[in-house]
Amino acid sequence: MVAQPEIPATADRAQTPVLGLWQQIKEDWIAHGRDWTKPGFRAVAVQRFGVWRMQVEPKLLRAPLSILYRSLYRKIRNTYGIDLPYTVKLGRRVIVEHQGAIVIHGYCTIGDDCIIRQGVTLGNRYLDRPLEAPKLGARVNVGAGAKILGGVSLGDGANIGANAVVLSDVPAGQTAVGIPAKLLQPKNNHENA
Repeated sequence: MVAQPEIPATADRAQTPVLGLWQQIKEDWIAHGRDWTKPGFRAVAVQRFGVWRMQVEPKLLRAPLSILYRSLYRKIRNTYGIDLPYTVKLGRRVIVEHQGAIVIHGYCTIGDDCIIRQGVTLGNRYLDRPLEAPKLGARVNVGAGAKILGGVSLGDGANIGANAVVLSDVPAGQTAVGIPAKLLQPKNNHENA
């Protein structure tokens, strides 16, 4: 049996450039319409800062940054109602469209170019599985008031209707609506012929 050569960890990084903190924040600012006063932009910027400060070594130098992060995080959560912890794996150009009652589980994964609106919950479903959290692909559009619960995966380009309760996976490019959410079936053009 021939051993497969190991692919260096840096091979993935060649395709996706790693952005610094200020580059990420600038990209998020542009995605939010170049308006630094938007609560969604502020929440995303604080989350990016929280991730960045964890790279600072030694811990003694990180301590004042952690105090600053915690105070900013609480300010965003309590003022705007956007709970977006630094432990979330947040993709590029994620837009938090509005403020109010947005709760995102700390172990969520949110892909690039997603849109999240007011009243959205991305959380766990079962008390005995507290670390299960939703995984959103790229370009997922989450409607106002939607609840996405448990270890579900939403494929690239999925759309979640307003107030939908998603309890199972949604394939790429599909739309889920209702309580519990069901996939919309495209209308068959042959029915009208």
